[in-house]
Amino acid sequence: MNPAAIFVLMLGIGIPLTFIKSVILNVAVSSVCLAYLLFCKVKPKTLLTMLLVALPLAFGSYVSQRFYASHDQVHMAWIYATRIIAYLTLGATLTLPNSVEKILFNLADHLHFSETFVYGMLSSFNMIHTIKVQWQRIKYSALVRGERYRLFQPALYLRIIVVALNLSGDLAQAMTSQGFSEGFSRSRYEKDELPVWQWLLVSILIVSYVACAIIFKPW
Repeated sequence: MNPAAIFVLMLGIGIPLTFIKSVILNVAVSSVCLAYLLFCKVKPKTLLTMLLVALPLAFGSYVSQRFYASHDQVHMAWIYATRIIAYLTLGATLTLPNSVEKILFNLADHLHFSETFVYGMLSSFNMIHTIKVQWQRIKYSALVRGERYRLFQPALYLRIIVVALNLSGDLAQAMTSQGFSEGFSRSRYEKDELPVWQWLLVSILIVSYVACAIIFKPW
C-alpha cells in the first residue's frame, strides 16, 4: 500500500486505540499488522527483534496496572500491555517496508505536507552518517590531547553545538544551490500513484474498528 494511505490508517486506528479498552481488538490490530509486514517480505528476524525490544515495556505496563490499578486490575493490565504492541506494529507497517524518502515524498504528494518540512526532514536523515563521523572526530581529537569526554561534560556539548551549526549552514547552502525555494513545489522524476481503492480500504478498516469497539465492546 501507499505510505500516505498507511499513514492515515495509522492515525485513524492509533487515536481511537488510546481510548478503546479492548484486549481482543489490540491483539487483532497487532496480528493484522504483523501479517501485513510478512506479506511485505519484512524479515521475521526483524519482527522478532522488534517484539523482544518492546517486551520489557509491555511487561512493565502489565505489572504496574496489575498491582496498582484502581479497579479491574487484570483487564487493565492486559489492555496496557497489548496496547504497546499494537502501537509498535502499527508504526512498523509504515516504517519497515518503506524508506524515509518514499514516506516523505508520498506525504507531500498525497497529503500536501509542506515541501520545506519534507526536504528538511530528508536532509536531516541523510546527515545521520555525517553526524556519527563528526562524533568520532570529537572523541579522537580529545584523546590526542589526553582528554576523555563523558556524556555529562559541558565541553562535549559545546563542540557538538558548534558542529551542528556548521552542518546547518552547509545544509542551507546545499539546498539553495540545488534550486530549492521555500514555498515552491519541487518536480520529481518518479511519483507513486495512490489509487482510490486504497482510500476506500483505509476508510472501511477505520470505520469497522471503531464500530466493532462501540457495538460489540469486546473484552
